[in-house]
Amino acid sequence: MTSKKRLLVVAVVSLLWTVTPCSARTRLAMKRRTLLSRYEVVPVSQLSPAGVVLSPHGPPVIKVMHHQDLNKTILIALIVASTLLVGVFCFLVCFWIVRRKHRSQNSDAAQDPAPIPTIGKLSSSGIGSRRGTLAVFEYQLLEAATNHFAESNIMAKGSYGLLYKARFSEKFIAAVKKLDIVVLDSHRGFENEVNRLSRIRHPNIVALLGYCIHGESSCLVYEMMQNGSLNEQLHVPSGGSALPWSLRMKIAVDVARGLEFLHERCNPPVVHRDLKSSNILLDSDFNAKLCDFGLAFTAGTQNKDEKKLAGSAGYLAPEYLSDGKLTDKSDVYAFGVILLELLLGKKPVEETAATPQRSLVTWAMPRLTDRTKLPNILDPIIKDTVDMKHLYQVAAVAVLCVQPEPSYRPLITDVLHSLIPLLPSELGGSLRVSEVPCAEALCTDA
Repeated sequence: MTSKKRLLVVAVVSLLWTVTPCSARTRLAMKRRTLLSRYEVVPVSQLSPAGVVLSPHGPPVIKVMHHQDLNKTILIALIVASTLLVGVFCFLVCFWIVRRKHRSQNSDAAQDPAPIPTIGKLSSSGIGSRRGTLAVFEYQLLEAATNHFAESNIMAKGSYGLLYKARFSEKFIAAVKKLDIVVLDSHRGFENEVNRLSRIRHPNIVALLGYCIHGESSCLVYEMMQNGSLNEQLHVPSGGSALPWSLRMKIAVDVARGLEFLHERCNPPVVHRDLKSSNILLDSDFNAKLCDFGLAFTAGTQNKDEKKLAGSAGYLAPEYLSDGKLTDKSDVYAFGVILLELLLGKKPVEETAATPQRSLVTWAMPRLTDRTKLPNILDPIIKDTVDMKHLYQVAAVAVLCVQPEPSYRPLITDVLHSLIPLLPSELGGSLRVSEVPCAEALCTDA
């Protein structure tokens, strides 16, 4: 087609454009663009009277150009633009996720308790130096504070050593755990506990103030828990425990909250592995806090050393005893045993005349499921002060926690949500004062 014919086509298309409806005009425009895209547009000044392109370097040349290269350029530009849009979108999504995560961390930090004030006293009074977030104590200072680790200052026994009461001054008292170098893996337990507790802050997990390494001796310094361990409060050698029902429920809820933090809010989750009444410490207001993380491990990363049988008799889950398998459900089993201790006032393993060792779980299970027998096996201290309806609910939770099959045990979150409604609101639960039965009703139910 010559340039003159091309101009004729353009004129016809323009005429049709003016007299054609909108829909048909759109189709014609598309055809026009398709047709014109095949040829290069040449200015009128370069046309000869015959409509032929005039070449400045030679005779007239008819110049026809297919625009395939132009189409490729447009395609590449579209691909680049689309890629940039997708990249910007992904960046905005990532920015939103990071910002939301940052806000969540700030919210959690706001809910955490304030730093232990005794840490500030350490540096101000010259008691110990600071390394990171922990204080480094001198061994001679710990010896003086514990009266050379006297037996009279022993508060509890952990997996890797004894816990001592340490008086550094009239205003500063702490708890010191001295690791037993004779116990295998004590060095590993020391490192494990320092690494765990230096990163964990929760109202129901004991705060680590500092540590000491002196030759082969290693010590950990915790915040002081004035009321000792739950084991001491429950199993008093001279007689029954003085803990009322309300404080027992508060302790159970506090322990469940600490476990929920380890299982659900730590990333990755942490399995305590050695939960027992002697590893639950009580402060002056009977707030319960978990301690002794020497055997703790990250869920899903159990190695051959962690499969070795360790822990305390009576608290070990059946699957751990038989197969060495440890999960968060192992902690739930141990929590169920602690609930039984709170209910019955008995140790997890007791020696009787009939049997050298009697398991509390084995003995209590058939009695817990019989409502007529349950009131008769309660700790005498709480027998006349507990609401029977609440008692049956706590007993049902304990039975679920100590099921032999791990899959039948509830998550600690579900356990916590079951216990909170049974605890008065002034102690951290959701039970209103008007819902607490009076003494006469309690005695009548009993």
